[in-house]
Amino acid sequence: MLEREAQRNVEVMWLTGKLAPDFKTIANFRRNNRKAIREVCRAFTHFCRDLDLFSRDLVAIDGSKFKAVNSRGRNFTDRKLQQALKDIDQKIETYLDELDANDEKEPEEPKLSAEELKEKIRKLRERMKNYKGLQRRMDESGESQISLTDPDSRSMPVGGGRVTDVAYNVQVAVDPKHKLIVEHEVTNAVTERGLLSKMALRAKEALGVDRLEVLTDMGYYDGQQVKACLQAGITPYIPKPNTSANTQLGLFGKEDFRYDPENDCYGCPAGEQLTFRFQSTEKGRERRTYATSACAQCGLRSQCTRSSEGRRITRWTYEDLLEDMQRRVRANPEKMRLRKQLVEHPFGTIKRAWNQGYFLTKGLESVNAEMSLTVLAYNIKRAIKILGAPRMMEALA
Repeated sequence: MLEREAQRNVEVMWLTGKLAPDFKTIANFRRNNRKAIREVCRAFTHFCRDLDLFSRDLVAIDGSKFKAVNSRGRNFTDRKLQQALKDIDQKIETYLDELDANDEKEPEEPKLSAEELKEKIRKLRERMKNYKGLQRRMDESGESQISLTDPDSRSMPVGGGRVTDVAYNVQVAVDPKHKLIVEHEVTNAVTERGLLSKMALRAKEALGVDRLEVLTDMGYYDGQQVKACLQAGITPYIPKPNTSANTQLGLFGKEDFRYDPENDCYGCPAGEQLTFRFQSTEKGRERRTYATSACAQCGLRSQCTRSSEGRRITRWTYEDLLEDMQRRVRANPEKMRLRKQLVEHPFGTIKRAWNQGYFLTKGLESVNAEMSLTVLAYNIKRAIKILGAPRMMEALA
């Protein structure tokens, strides 16, 4: 596209001084200047900050999947490999049975000759060898999946449903004043868990502020991330997802139990108290467990638990931070509505209006540079819309 525009678009010809690079020159420039491209994007963010185009007190963070240069057929998980090996075994068995049948009794018109069957079996065994090699690579690397065309890309859910595609997870932090992108990062994380504090800290640094509020959806809900944000002067607003297995079974969920911080106990729906019993460590997090002996004779037990030991409630050591956050979310419902308005704007423009919901390059470093070009173009167009071309040129000069 750039090659074509450099030859026909008068404005582009003026900007380039009538230079008309071919597609290879353009591709080489992008590959050889990946770090510089990211720095230019960051410099324009500072330019927007200096012109007071940011509110600098709040950002919304969200992610979207951008298709990678890797088809589904060139991506393998352990489950997919196991199924592929099973299918090959069945096909080889079928061809061997057909060979035996041809040896015992020559059919009038065989579907495949013995030589053709042997060639198919040879190809299947070769494919099986390749698949087993991929399986060894995954076992040695500890990765849960492997992509052959773009090794950094990952299969991940897209579109909010069960559909998956081989893609990258693009994270953006958007300022509310003019919906400009403050910070961005391309990752191959399948979900948003564990990404909040890094993006929030980078946004805070880009804005040059001491305090910042961050709005995200429940996909970012993670106690350790919330704690890291608060320690860095960042106040997160994340609605709590209901992941309780008991609620899904129609039983009382944890939200039906009320914590008493003064007595360090939980009050249950039957009016009993679950007191502290022991502390344990799970996935690096200190957890306290609460229980009561009253479960044995409780009339509501069938509505509360199916465990023979009675109902237990676990509490993270810093769960008061999450409880404080839920009070903030409930007290400020307008901020949750604002989040959708902010993050959907740039993604809608880039993926729908510009048709840029996919990458042309491979590897995390390259796709990050490619995304920086897209973010730079988005921010420049927004800045021109806000300031007007004459003032923009004057400010740049």
